[in-house]
Amino acid sequence: MKKLYTIPLIPLRGLTVFPNVVVHFDVGREKSTEAIEQAMLDNQEIFLVGQKDSRVEEPCQDEIYSIGTICKIKQILKMSDNTIRVLVEGKERAEIVEYMEEEKYIKVSVTTMNNQSAKSDEVDAYVKFLDKEFIKLLKLAEDNYSEIIKSIDISKDPESFVDMVASYAITDEEIKQQVLESSDIIERIQKVLERIKTEISIAKIQKKIANKVKNIVTKEQKEFYLREQLKAIQEELGEDDEYKKEIAKYEEKISKAKLSKEVKEKVNYELSRLKNMNSTSSEGNVIKAYLDWMLNIPWGKYTKESIDIIKARNVLDKEHYGLDDVKDRIIEYLSVKQFSKSPKGPILCLVGPPGVGKTSIARSIAHAINRKYTRISLGGLKDEAEIRGHRKTYVGAIPGRIVYAMKDAKSMNPLMLFDEIDKINSSYKGDPSDALLEILDSEQNKEFRDSYLEVPMNLSKVMFIATANTLETIPRPLLDRMEVIEVSGYTYEEKFNIAKNHLLVKIFKELDIPKDTIKVEDSAITEIIEGYTRESGVRGLERKVGSAIRKGLAEMLKKNQKELIIDKKMVETLLGKRLFDFDKIDEFDKVGVVNGMAWTAYGGDTLPIEATAMTGSGKLQLTGKLGEVMQESAKTAYSYVRANAAKFGINETFYKEKDIHIHAPEGAVPKDGPSAGVTMVTALVSALSGKKVKHNVAMTGEVTLTGRVLPIGGLKEKSLAAFRAGVDTIIIPKENEKDIDKIPASIRSSLNIISAKEVNEVLKNALIGEDTNEN
Repeated sequence: MKKLYTIPLIPLRGLTVFPNVVVHFDVGREKSTEAIEQAMLDNQEIFLVGQKDSRVEEPCQDEIYSIGTICKIKQILKMSDNTIRVLVEGKERAEIVEYMEEEKYIKVSVTTMNNQSAKSDEVDAYVKFLDKEFIKLLKLAEDNYSEIIKSIDISKDPESFVDMVASYAITDEEIKQQVLESSDIIERIQKVLERIKTEISIAKIQKKIANKVKNIVTKEQKEFYLREQLKAIQEELGEDDEYKKEIAKYEEKISKAKLSKEVKEKVNYELSRLKNMNSTSSEGNVIKAYLDWMLNIPWGKYTKESIDIIKARNVLDKEHYGLDDVKDRIIEYLSVKQFSKSPKGPILCLVGPPGVGKTSIARSIAHAINRKYTRISLGGLKDEAEIRGHRKTYVGAIPGRIVYAMKDAKSMNPLMLFDEIDKINSSYKGDPSDALLEILDSEQNKEFRDSYLEVPMNLSKVMFIATANTLETIPRPLLDRMEVIEVSGYTYEEKFNIAKNHLLVKIFKELDIPKDTIKVEDSAITEIIEGYTRESGVRGLERKVGSAIRKGLAEMLKKNQKELIIDKKMVETLLGKRLFDFDKIDEFDKVGVVNGMAWTAYGGDTLPIEATAMTGSGKLQLTGKLGEVMQESAKTAYSYVRANAAKFGINETFYKEKDIHIHAPEGAVPKDGPSAGVTMVTALVSALSGKKVKHNVAMTGEVTLTGRVLPIGGLKEKSLAAFRAGVDTIIIPKENEKDIDKIPASIRSSLNIISAKEVNEVLKNALIGEDTNEN
């Protein structure tokens, strides 16, 4: 007899409940939870029915089957993740008559289904055959579930037996639903038997494969079994807990890190691989090293940039003396960034001699705009993998220096300094400068991909600054991406002020000596600058001043004094005899001796050029370790003088009768460059004509065969050297007039600066006897 029930409904995903079967399932949906609570308030009965599509989150009436099972709730257990585990026992099949969706849960009216062919000899035969086939399946599966089946009397309760077998043996939920909906027991048994035979065939094949594999015990399988045994032993000893703790730490770090979707997927993939590996696996150590790198990179972390050009100028002035041109250009650069707020901008390249403060300027910029500072030294770099990283397939693979720098900076928008970019070399391992092309291009570096990490890294917010000693060795494509700022050498006054106001403070702080203990007089600083250092920068000056203070401290302690004054006389006692003396010009006018002005790695210097003519056969001899360019300048000067001999009052056949010898003193020191051209012309004309050269004149400029004077570089340093040597008149190329403003005002006012466009103008101002008023 059919009965009508009105009870709460729960739609099930991937589960079919049969009558007389006890099952448990988890409830997480809000409506399902409310339905459980309502059922507990009533008769603890609930209607369970399967969903047609398990992917639907909130199914409607058309998305569930009409036939399900009325169940009795036996137990409910609240889990920690806001879900409820429910234990139910199936009672009767039932069919939905009315579907009522309440506000909080679904309620239905259902009517029970009458079973047909409840008891007959045919049913008994079918049940016994089903029992026999089911036992076969259990034996193949090596399952002890048969103990439960034995508790059911199949002759008295065939329906419960069939439902129990269907619940266990059938894995396909659609076939389970067909069995549940079948009211005729014979039809139901036939469907179950059909499925069991399929399951038996599958089980036989699986057992055959298992037996075959079991007989083939390879070395790898032995290792696997041994590892599993070792794992079990480690678990017993508690050693495996450390491995689990490591996994948990990685999971915690991943959850806290601000990773992009692609990076997170990569990290989770590697972590899943690590979980499936043995704790002693060598590959596991490789994965852990990779995860450590990935999680130590500051993904999504940025420092708050603060660009204030007034503050920036104050910081630069406080930390660096002089370098006004450099500071002005940096302030211009920061002004644009402050106004536009754009991350894009030129890549600054600070070019200048060693020790002039290029690296410290970059550090000061980072300080001024509140960015983290990180430095990459490129000197001698030959392997492209040093920039891009090594692929993980290589033993000992590590990320590139860019990743190292980002990790050290702990920020994704640091100021990154590429130090000594002019000293990169290429080899068979690739050209590192090619890798830098991508990094220094704001259009490409948004997705820089390190070969080790294998995920994109955004470098567009990084401020790049490069330093170099010369532009000659920087590849053209790389130089094209940078804006060059020349950081020239310091003047005498600048060195003096740097030593007095910066270096002394720094040295006393490093040595932890009270300032009043040792007093360094201005005369002592001047003596060290003039006699113990010869450089464009102040690195050597810092070492010498530090050495003088340390030795002075030792003397003070020997004599048991409480304070010490280091003056000019005491410098020689502490540091020994003077190492350098600036070349002083001759006090007399001479024939064939001309004061040239040269630029070296240490700054400017005077370079006297000597020429003499002797009776001979027209040979030209060059000495003084002259480089190729300087030798070519000498030959050009010789040809120019020969072509214009009559004009200069020189015997036109001198090239047949005279041997010419041109010499640059300090023959052990290599010399090169084109700027000695006018000096050599003047020396040749003086030697061949017998006219003396003014001793107080120095000159620089490249010369052509037609007598034009071409511009040169380093005018500031050359002018300083000439002034120190006692020169009061300098002759420079006409085109270098624009560089006169770079010469310090105090020195510029003491020099008579003459600009020359042609060699004639140089000779008129340098040779005694020439008419200096003519143009």
